[in-house]
Amino acid sequence: MKKRIEELDFLKCVFIILMIVFHLVYIGDKYPYAKQLVYTFHMPAFLLISGYLVSISKKPLAFFRTMGWIFVPYAVMESGYIVMSSILPVRDGVDELSLTVWTDKLFLHPLGPYWYLHTLMLCSTTYYLLDRVGRRWLKNTLSFSIVLALCLAVESTVLHISSLPHVLYFWGGIMLRRCNLSFTAFFKTSWWGILPFIWLSANEQNLNCFTWGGVAMVYLAISMGLTVYPSIPGKLRDACLYIGRNTFVILVFSPIFTVITKSFVSFFSFDTSGMCFLIVSVSFVLAGSFLIAWCMDRCKVSRFFWGKERMLQ
Repeated sequence: MKKRIEELDFLKCVFIILMIVFHLVYIGDKYPYAKQLVYTFHMPAFLLISGYLVSISKKPLAFFRTMGWIFVPYAVMESGYIVMSSILPVRDGVDELSLTVWTDKLFLHPLGPYWYLHTLMLCSTTYYLLDRVGRRWLKNTLSFSIVLALCLAVESTVLHISSLPHVLYFWGGIMLRRCNLSFTAFFKTSWWGILPFIWLSANEQNLNCFTWGGVAMVYLAISMGLTVYPSIPGKLRDACLYIGRNTFVILVFSPIFTVITKSFVSFFSFDTSGMCFLIVSVSFVLAGSFLIAWCMDRCKVSRFFWGKERMLQ
């Protein structure tokens, strides 16, 4: 899978933008039902894609080097988030900063949006190690999938270092790849998918990714994204694919700018819908994230932060 799958980059673009939108406190508070609806599918879908794309074909040194260069930006930004949450009025922040609290949040129970990177590293490493250790005695896909699911479930329910729904969606993406199923073929495209999606979203009990209704909504959301993709005009498509190729950058730096956007609210008091604030804020977050990454590339410090000479793709 050395060649990028454009449809997946488009989906990643859609879901990362939805993440930004509802990390804007003003929008989340103004549209709580929409926030609950989007939270049902956007990160589960992202985890499915991540599980599908994870590669275990590398030799141990190369694989753990890759994990290490995910850990570096994660550790830097999560540490900053932990410190700031002890100072600023952040939801679910820490009351008192200490080495014990910092260690717990960094390695076991991350704060804020960086939980995704923690889950990505944890699930990828578990998958890689099980494949290496168990390839001789877990020769068929069914037995491997069961043991992998059990390992991930133990990490969630016994060790409490991850979320069970999140790791199972990641596991689902792994299984799609493991069974040699095409992601774009498994999620059937159809404009009719909007009807069952609306019907499911009308029932608040379905707004949970760990229910059958929530699973169906994740499937339908991905299918609708793939249905829309061929209709996107060329210039807009190129922009979407660029965002999709650089979601790591956005995920790492966006919290810096979503905090700043709180100061924008008063400037858009004339717009009671909040849409002007939303458009300006999302554009600001994206531009700011790309600007930092561009400066790091130009100043040749990306290799120390990302492990690459150039991060923006």
